[in-house]
Amino acid sequence: MNATGAYRQSRDQLLHLRGEHDRAVAEFRWPELGPRFNWAVDWFDVIAAGNDHPALVVVEEDGSATERTFAEMSRASDRLSSWLAARGIHKGHSVLLMLGNQVELWEAMLAIMKLGAVIVPTTTAVGPADIDDRIARGDVRHVICNAADTGKFDQVPGDYTRISVGAAEGWSDLRAAAHLQHAPVPHPGTTPDDPLLLYFTSGTTSRPKLVEHTQVSYPVGHLSTMYFLGLRPGDVHLNISSPGWAKHAWSCFFAPWIAEATVVVYNYRRFDATALLDQLRRRKVSSFCAPPTVWRMLINAELDERPEALRETVAAGEPLNPEVIDQVRRAWGLTVRDGFGQTETTAQVGNTPGSAVRLGSMGRPLPGIPVVLVDPVTGRLVTESGEGELCLDLSARPLPLMTGYRDDAERNAEAMRGGYYHTGDVARRDTDGYITYVGRTDDVFKASDYKISPFELESTLIEHPAVAEAAVVPAPDPVRLAVPKAYVALAPGHEPTKETALSILRYAREHLAPYQRVRRLEFYDLPKTISGKIRRVELRAREEDLADSPQASAEWRDDQFPGLKS
Repeated sequence: MNATGAYRQSRDQLLHLRGEHDRAVAEFRWPELGPRFNWAVDWFDVIAAGNDHPALVVVEEDGSATERTFAEMSRASDRLSSWLAARGIHKGHSVLLMLGNQVELWEAMLAIMKLGAVIVPTTTAVGPADIDDRIARGDVRHVICNAADTGKFDQVPGDYTRISVGAAEGWSDLRAAAHLQHAPVPHPGTTPDDPLLLYFTSGTTSRPKLVEHTQVSYPVGHLSTMYFLGLRPGDVHLNISSPGWAKHAWSCFFAPWIAEATVVVYNYRRFDATALLDQLRRRKVSSFCAPPTVWRMLINAELDERPEALRETVAAGEPLNPEVIDQVRRAWGLTVRDGFGQTETTAQVGNTPGSAVRLGSMGRPLPGIPVVLVDPVTGRLVTESGEGELCLDLSARPLPLMTGYRDDAERNAEAMRGGYYHTGDVARRDTDGYITYVGRTDDVFKASDYKISPFELESTLIEHPAVAEAAVVPAPDPVRLAVPKAYVALAPGHEPTKETALSILRYAREHLAPYQRVRRLEFYDLPKTISGKIRRVELRAREEDLADSPQASAEWRDDQFPGLKS
């Protein structure tokens, strides 16, 4: 059987086992692809041949849309691949790709893959300093960006090919490729172990890590993501994420096209919950994935009637609070399914279609993913129910795992120590195998000798109508060593007053165990990475700085409220 046939067989096996999680885990095997594999040629071009079904729909804020069929995407990427080759892009070369949600992004992804070159996805939000770092560490030889962003490279030295979408002085305009005669691109001869993607992480705690993926770790590994999302051929899938980050490749590129589904992208500059809901209806979206932050915004805007075609509702990117699931279920009769994965891997854990969803749990290990829990103190496996660091068993050779952090032996040794890939996330497993997120290993802390999971406290806090988002960190305390402090971003219509603080603290007091008591609260504009994740490390550092200072002006403590302190 050739590579395409083996790939299809594994894909179809997961489609057939939809709704049968236990069987899928027991029976699924990764495909045997042989000595060479290129997803764009061996999979996408094959399913695109003569296929006039929509592959991509990019919807703008004004409602206008650009649509491409599978066949059109295949031909356009062939033409672009030939044009890029004529400009010196060859197998093994690293190409920094910095585009927004536009058709050229998807065409370029396919075209670069067809050349056997290495894609370095980069968000348009980065500045010259970040670009310089990416070009240097990624050994970038070519750059593709929009004409409007070419000025960022004026301060970035280097002998790299400059290609823009649109005319720019000193740059070649990528749009010229559309005028070429179409000819199929020959297979580049890439092997499964050849590099394909270089991702810079968002740097929540330190300098961004450089994650290397192969021709199979994402293109084949995202079979697990397809299964988690519940995608089927002919589905219409809308995912909320920004180009340049791994989740965009997960749900706006690989997983939907593995399933032969349509990718719908809503290209907005400023988030508008009502407009997004309107697009879910207009575009007959059957599968919708968004980070918890977006789900909370949708809830605050009122969900109204369920979009008629919507079947799958999924959250990913950060842990999903139970309150979100409950509110969507009441409004739409659908259950938002949470899952877990990282830039370093594909989806690892998930609440899959047809499985019972337990509020607060991110689900069970997905087919083909050897998830284990490891005691962070002893390094031994947690074999039954219990708590430990979420890891992957390297002896099972997890296909979706990165090659490693490029040129970083120290980080690789730390991440792969003891025969396991360490995610850095602590989780708790129940007797039925369901896994609940506890927190990052560096986010969990002790207060009065009790272990505190920030996620558990934050999940309770956002149930309060005044709380849009919350981040809990330890605040130094002379008696308890540390006490839980909540940084709170308020929901629309609520003011940062003493009365609001009292209401939130009282609610937390009534719904949390005594040892989990939130004893301090501050209304604050939560710091985030450019990918939208809360930087708790920054808040922890702020608390350390404030330890010997007077109480912050916007901070409220439980001992300021008679009858609340104990």
